[in-house]
Amino acid sequence: MSAETNSVPRPLTSRTVPALSGTVRVPGDKSISHRALIFGALAAGTTRISGLLEAEDVLNTAKALTALGAPAQKSGSEWQVLGRGIGGLRAPEGPLDFGNSGTAARLMLGVVAGHDITAELTGDASLQKRPMGRVLAPLQQMGLGVEDGRDRLPLVVRGTSSLVPIVYELPVPSAQVKSAILLAGLLASGETTVIEREATRDHTERMLRYFGAEVVARDEDGRRHITVSGDAELTGRAVNVPGDASSAAFLAAAALIVPGSDVTIKGVLVNPTRTGFYLTLKEMGGDVELSNAREEGGEPVADIRVRASKLTGVLVPAERAPSMIDEYPALAVVAAFANGATRMPGLAELKVKESDRLAATVAGLTANGVAARAEDDTMIVEGAGRVAGGGTVETHLDHRIAMAFLTMGLAAERPVTVDDTTMVATSFPEFTGLMQGLGASFLAPAEAP
Repeated sequence: MSAETNSVPRPLTSRTVPALSGTVRVPGDKSISHRALIFGALAAGTTRISGLLEAEDVLNTAKALTALGAPAQKSGSEWQVLGRGIGGLRAPEGPLDFGNSGTAARLMLGVVAGHDITAELTGDASLQKRPMGRVLAPLQQMGLGVEDGRDRLPLVVRGTSSLVPIVYELPVPSAQVKSAILLAGLLASGETTVIEREATRDHTERMLRYFGAEVVARDEDGRRHITVSGDAELTGRAVNVPGDASSAAFLAAAALIVPGSDVTIKGVLVNPTRTGFYLTLKEMGGDVELSNAREEGGEPVADIRVRASKLTGVLVPAERAPSMIDEYPALAVVAAFANGATRMPGLAELKVKESDRLAATVAGLTANGVAARAEDDTMIVEGAGRVAGGGTVETHLDHRIAMAFLTMGLAAERPVTVDDTTMVATSFPEFTGLMQGLGASFLAPAEAP
């Protein structure tokens, strides 16, 4: 098990503060950090990564790749991965523990599928509850073997050097499932195609091209077809990881809801498949400005300035959900301070995250005096322009629930307590420090007034 599940819960209380201000840089993007390590392991030669997110989720990926024979370690200010080339990984001597990271576990299933090895994948208590069937189904069509027919971790899987390419239409939008299939497709003979009805994060496609894979995307009959050519050859590259858009969302949310705030977040990933949150904030009346746009490592990057704003509730289109699925807890907090209802449909995916995020978000809002409810896969927040606060939020070992409600407490009328913050280290270990540097106030419950 990961260290997280053995740690003592660390509750924290946030309270109202004056204006937040300053310029900060958030840690590297988690999605790109995972992929840089994994693609580096599959490439020939050394991959050097600057700005890697050094959080538990990503460090567990580095440990897993090292166990598979592709050493990933820090050297000075950068990380280096000694790649083994396509098909060159070896069987690990023990279980691969991914802690709380569903992304790492699902992507690694795609990697293991194309190697003639047996591996056991496991994770913490939260990850063991999350479904793996959606990614296992297509990988089994390609040739992956799964012992005992399980669809939850821990899983023992058997890869093969004779993967069969497939054409697979995703039943629900999922960048993780898409990425696992494309990774397996690198090791298959022929072309593997994933069909999307709704666009999802395209970091895998972009980075595969950057490492030298042949990836073609085309639109046909209202669907996106992404095809990767098998028997690929990847070459080690230098990767500069931009700031994590999902981590930046909490700082942006805080700046919007704390009166008088003015915060700039430097070097944030603004990939079009990840900017739904910021588009929605603008539609709500938020003062959100992107500047200094540039490209780094095949990904668009910009600085984001956010100033406190008077907000109005909106209808968030369901088709936007894949571009902001991790930001809905933060958006729900912002919506609580808006005037009027904010409706957020298309959130079925939230029910199978680190927790049932849909239920956990609604419960946290309700505990703090906000009128909120879930109707099937729709979350509805009745914003009143203010939040009473004073409640304790059950995080269910979910880092984004913890950070969202700590953010809420900075503008609520009474302090807000979350029952545990230990899991924040899985994605954003610098969260409390960066927020306090901007003027936030976080205290242990016994210290709070």
